[in-house]
Amino acid sequence: MANNILEMKVPSPGESISEVIIANWLVKNGDYVESGQAIAEIDSDKATLELPAEAAGSITLKAAAGDTVAVGSVVCLIDTSAVKPVGVVAAPKVEVAKATAPVVEAPKVEAPKVEAPATAVVGYADKTPSPSAAKLMAENGISANKLNGSGKDGRITKGDVLAALSNGFESSVPQSWKGSRDVRKEKMSNLRKKVAERLVSVKNNTAMLTTFNEVNMKPIMDLRSKYKDAFKEKYGVGLGFMSFFTKAVCEALYHFPAVNGQIQNEEIIFHEYCDIGVAVSTPKGLMVPNIRNAESMSLAEIERTIGDLAKKAREGKITVDDMTGGTFTITNGGVFGSMMSTPIINPPQSAILGMHNIVERPVAENGQVLIRPIMYVALSYDHRIIDGKESVGFLVKVKEMLENPERMIFGGKTAEEVLLGL
Repeated sequence: MANNILEMKVPSPGESISEVIIANWLVKNGDYVESGQAIAEIDSDKATLELPAEAAGSITLKAAAGDTVAVGSVVCLIDTSAVKPVGVVAAPKVEVAKATAPVVEAPKVEAPKVEAPATAVVGYADKTPSPSAAKLMAENGISANKLNGSGKDGRITKGDVLAALSNGFESSVPQSWKGSRDVRKEKMSNLRKKVAERLVSVKNNTAMLTTFNEVNMKPIMDLRSKYKDAFKEKYGVGLGFMSFFTKAVCEALYHFPAVNGQIQNEEIIFHEYCDIGVAVSTPKGLMVPNIRNAESMSLAEIERTIGDLAKKAREGKITVDDMTGGTFTITNGGVFGSMMSTPIINPPQSAILGMHNIVERPVAENGQVLIRPIMYVALSYDHRIIDGKESVGFLVKVKEMLENPERMIFGGKTAEEVLLGL
């Protein structure tokens, strides 16, 4: 190739990933791009990443949106000798991911502006919806030309769509579904294919069993009601159930280390730390980012980390590093109304805890029938490494921690037991 033509190749998103899908081009053929400008979104089997331009110049696309391309293959050419056209606004550069997620202000709920000034310069991503915004627009029958984007270079964000809907935007979706005999086909994403492959592998290659228990959530709910305002005022985050479950799980993993272990060839690896995966539902499918060293975190640190990871996952900014290396997973089907389920292990882990909805039920306490907020919990585990006694004991320990929150402070013991040296 000539010296002024730069071949842009697909970078490796992570170890063992050999191909990706061009999810969306953020520029058009022949556009002038700046060095570092986001030019495409690429889907791997673990995450969605932005592809930045390696130099400034005129771009020639060599692959179409939706194409599956091998890592290292050429997807576009950049003519670095091209002169920047007059009036072209510099596009934003892709920021390098930091250890903590950036703080992003929530979009204000107000009607999007319909008219733009006549002298406005159209950005490179003008009227281009983000993946989550595109999904929401399709569900509500909203076309891009009816919205003005508040994102960088006019890009339509999910917040823009929600703002329009909250202000009574008239969509083309009928109030009641009439149905038809039509069918619609969509190509499976790499992420969806990988999830399917892993789930089938777990069913075929593990001796998976599930054990159940129930938790009286009244102590946790009373604690939250009493301190939630003070907690949020001091730490800037809400006090949810996930932080309590994460702390309870970490304590139980200390007492039952096999639940925190993994089989590797003919050896068992026991982890002296807890990297807790939190299952997050996103427009692209289920993702499981990890809370590193959750055993050493406070409730506020756990809540803040969960919020940051969930936001990154839903906005398509989660990284491969965020989702690798977990030792145990928690999934919360209760947010969707699930009463009970048998969660599937997230390999190569050996167990997963399923939370469910909280329902007031009659229970017997001290010879009396009382109404209590009860949650059913389920532990799916690999019987090759975890015996029934350990699985049941683990779930009972989680139950004890949640029904007696003070035990989380004193290493699984009550304050009285600590005082007495028991």
